Amino acid sequence: MTQEQGLALWNAARRLGEGDLIVEIGSHQGRSTTVLGAAARTVGAKVVAVDPFVDGKLFGGSPTRQRFEANIEAAELDGVVELVAEYSTAKRPSWNRPIGLLYIDGKHDYWTYTDDLRWSEHLPAGGEILVHDCFSSIGVTLGTIVKVLFGRRYTYVDRATSLARFRLTPPTAADRLRVAAQLPWFCRNVGLKVLLRLRLRAVARLFGHDSPYDPY
Repeated sequence: MTQEQGLALWNAARRLGEGDLIVEIGSHQGRSTTVLGAAARTVGAKVVAVDPFVDGKLFGGSPTRQRFEANIEAAELDGVVELVAEYSTAKRPSWNRPIGLLYIDGKHDYWTYTDDLRWSEHLPAGGEILVHDCFSSIGVTLGTIVKVLFGRRYTYVDRATSLARFRLTPPTAADRLRVAAQLPWFCRNVGLKVLLRLRLRAVARLFGHDSPYDPY
């Protein structure tokens, strides 16, 4: 998460009011949770962090959950952040609480992402949805093309690098064109990821990416 993305999360949480609820899907060690929680505290809002903390090298399991809980405690956000240690796709059908802001940074495949978008059923009209890696993950971008570019529920607002902001409102033709305008940048990001996997950092630098890390 970049500083620009953290600021986008902060500002979105600050637009809420007292008693509003933020749902974060995918928390890992709690960096974004801490930003959302700290901002929510200033307006009297709360955060529900949904993450199953799956065991294994790719996800971290129990050690990652322990770091998450330690980070939330260190930020003195115990009274602001509520942890739901479940799969978002399993929890969603039974969810019955209104949401003021939805932040999606869960599993990045098409099916999970599009299911996570369904949490927006609990948002008010015009409510905001923030999506991390929106234009740097094939599964998430494909879901955005289907559900936003060709859908009827979500309007693209802007992005902080690959963290995109949408509103729960029907899009206009101009809104759809603004989504389509992001696709060349997405293709560049995928190309950079391929170059990094092939250890061709020198070639990646020719495209303006001077970092060993994937573009986010």
